[in-house]
Amino acid sequence: MEALERSLPAIDWITAVLFLGLLCLVFAKSFFYGRFLNFIILPFNNKYLFLYNKKGLLLNGFHLSLSLFSLISMGLFLALGSAALFEDTFPDTAVAFLYFTGGVFIFLLLKISLQLTAGYIFNAEKLMGSLVFIKSTYFNYSALIMFLACVLLTYVFPGNKTVVLTGIFLIILTNAIGWIALLKIHQKLIALHFFYFILYLCALEIAPFLLVLNLLKD
Repeated sequence: MEALERSLPAIDWITAVLFLGLLCLVFAKSFFYGRFLNFIILPFNNKYLFLYNKKGLLLNGFHLSLSLFSLISMGLFLALGSAALFEDTFPDTAVAFLYFTGGVFIFLLLKISLQLTAGYIFNAEKLMGSLVFIKSTYFNYSALIMFLACVLLTYVFPGNKTVVLTGIFLIILTNAIGWIALLKIHQKLIALHFFYFILYLCALEIAPFLLVLNLLKD
């Protein structure tokens, strides 16, 4: 019998990326089941924040797995979203994904490092750690929306601008809910140090985004 050469289809890199993100969620659910259930209902119940905020667990397995999931989801969402909204800007979506993922990683790493360093300098490590934890938790939750949008843009509605714009709206809404929760939890402390809170917003929240926008324009 003559041997026949079998041609295997090329691996779809987007499917591989989505599968990696799904593995992160499976890991988080399998090894931290109770915490995962509290996380899923986060926008409707702040129990997750009250249970884990004071422990400062930014580097535990659950938070790290969700942070990796968020990084992957955001990089892919930006790549697919930019391809849908600005068709000729990024002709190679795979290269765009690598650039966006690397850029988001560097931006978040520098931003969080600056915030934690500022907390150390001003002897407010616990407060700054709490702020970073709350914001990153809601950012991780918004990654669920990014992931779903990426699935839709890949398999159901390729290049659909409505999916992208709806995803952006829900992502902004989720993070806005996070800021509201942050203000409620620390409202007394913010009221006592309102001037410093405004400085914090300008220097460590607004300024980094303005800097990135200027770099993109150049």
